[in-house]
Amino acid sequence: MKLPLTFFVFFIFIATSCKQNKEYIQGNEVFNNAHIFYYNWYGSQKKDGEYRHWAHEVIPHWSDSTWNNVKGFSGGDDIGANFYPALGCYSSNDKNIISEHFKLIKSAGIGVCVMSWWGKNSFEDKSLLTYLELAETYNIKIAFHVEPFYKSIEAFKDAINYLNTTYGNHNAIFRIQGKPLFYVYDSYKLDKDAWSSLLKTNGKISIRNTKNDGVFIGLWVHENEEDFFTDSGFDGFYTYFASDGFVYGSTTSNWSYLSKFAKKNGLLFIPSVGPGYLDTRIRPWNDVNTKHRNNGSYYKDMFRKAIAQNPEFISITSFNEWHEGTQIEPAISKRILDFTYADYGENPNYYINLTNHLISEYQSKIK
Repeated sequence: MKLPLTFFVFFIFIATSCKQNKEYIQGNEVFNNAHIFYYNWYGSQKKDGEYRHWAHEVIPHWSDSTWNNVKGFSGGDDIGANFYPALGCYSSNDKNIISEHFKLIKSAGIGVCVMSWWGKNSFEDKSLLTYLELAETYNIKIAFHVEPFYKSIEAFKDAINYLNTTYGNHNAIFRIQGKPLFYVYDSYKLDKDAWSSLLKTNGKISIRNTKNDGVFIGLWVHENEEDFFTDSGFDGFYTYFASDGFVYGSTTSNWSYLSKFAKKNGLLFIPSVGPGYLDTRIRPWNDVNTKHRNNGSYYKDMFRKAIAQNPEFISITSFNEWHEGTQIEPAISKRILDFTYADYGENPNYYINLTNHLISEYQSKIK
């Protein structure tokens, strides 16, 4: 059987990048094939004048009005999350917090921090240079998780130009074959023709082979998205959601098919794994998607199912998405009035340590 040229290009790409993805820091190994989604949207009263995100609303149900106008959270001891952070209601703009987070990410063995980004001059944009400078200190690389703030392909192009112009030359930016990596959340909100105009070499407003070229990874959500990813110009896809079975892409039993499809079409498949899912403080109607941690067994199972696909990269959801209970950041026991926060047991660092162990397993498989 004659294999297409893209098949050989894909494996040359894999072989080359594998050699560049392991680094050592003062005797501790971080693995650049392990990526973690990170949220820099938190604010504190002292630093930012408000409990940004900690004082979260209760999100209404899309059709059941019973959940409309339910009182939200004030921040402080009462936050919009089922777990409580060991560092308290911190600010994402606090250098000491950022430094502590990078120490934890490094100790987990993770090499790439994927920053949630909501556009030029957003709250999440204001401290990115600080993140980049501190990341370089800890030898952590930074990639961007472009959130769906843009309404057109032209606006997306402008956003990528801003990121590359403002931050693209920094040593801490993660690159594959010299190109920065971009995860694109909710990529399905623009159609494949719009994306192909930007991401195909012959597209009308193509950024390929320009200063704004990159490795662009779209989000696979629903069944039957094959044509979207073969025709749009994306370089690959990820699955993001930590709840196994929530959508087609995050259903681990579909990963073998997705992996084979990616290899056949010269695309990167980046499965996303998580320690669990619990968001019933901000979505009290969403218990159906809860995935209990079960003392780490859920995380181990999902991570090992990703490893079984022998992917070039694995992404972890998340370091600190506290609202959805997917965080590996240390959590502590806490009780307020009639509510008791969930925790990890006796060791607040349990999921940091478990992540390190699972990444070591992953590393041993792809050597």
